[in-house]
Amino acid sequence: MQGGGRRVSRSGLARVLWVGAEAITTVGVLVALLVVHQVWWTNRQAVAAAQEQVQALEGEWGDSPPVPFVPGDEGASSSGDPSGSGEPSGSGEGTAAGGPTPSGRASAVRPSPAQDRAYAVLRVPRLGLAVPVAQGVDKRAVLDKGYVGQYPGSAQPGERGNFALAGHRNTHGEPFRYINRLKAGDELIVDVRGRRYTYVVGQVLGETTERDTGVIAPVPRSIVRPGYGYSEPGAYITLTTCTPEYTSKYRLVVWGTLKR
Repeated sequence: MQGGGRRVSRSGLARVLWVGAEAITTVGVLVALLVVHQVWWTNRQAVAAAQEQVQALEGEWGDSPPVPFVPGDEGASSSGDPSGSGEPSGSGEGTAAGGPTPSGRASAVRPSPAQDRAYAVLRVPRLGLAVPVAQGVDKRAVLDKGYVGQYPGSAQPGERGNFALAGHRNTHGEPFRYINRLKAGDELIVDVRGRRYTYVVGQVLGETTERDTGVIAPVPRSIVRPGYGYSEPGAYITLTTCTPEYTSKYRLVVWGTLKR
């Protein structure tokens, strides 16, 4: 009878182990499906929605295609000495995505676009990228739609100051996934109704902290790595995103200047 009891005990243990293995497998499948949804499906949705928005903007502008900026055009730049520094915002993939927010900016020539609404298209020929630009860097309202977000308080396209943008590097359309491939001399084109502004990449800062507010200041210069950035007022563009990929530990920064 004792031998039979041991066999029953072993059989029960085997069933417990089998059930446990099935549970682990089920959980693993669910986690894998969640990852696929986040990394693949949300990307497809965001990319499709962003491209629809680009087409919608181009449709609105159909009767007035963007005209290249010419130095001296009225409204192309603003006067005044840009100054000021930023205060950090919350960290995470959503704001520089994550990262700093400027507190100062160049004087405005045009009123700021409506919050969270796409009003421009950023084109990066080297990357084959065309993505909507919206005012604000809120995750749900802007970045998770696959849009690029303009930091509140930063200069408008073509203005004197710093036109500072944030975008996801991974998931939700990941428009800035490959901006690490940009090099000096590459063009960054910004189309707004009736006007095209072309910036030229000047510098790339491969890694800095999320609280490096200097990178989106009106005269952008890293306060963490002061060897990177600029020292003279001008018309700048800044692209910021998270790095390394699939993390939000640091920030990758690309700077450009308005083509003259």
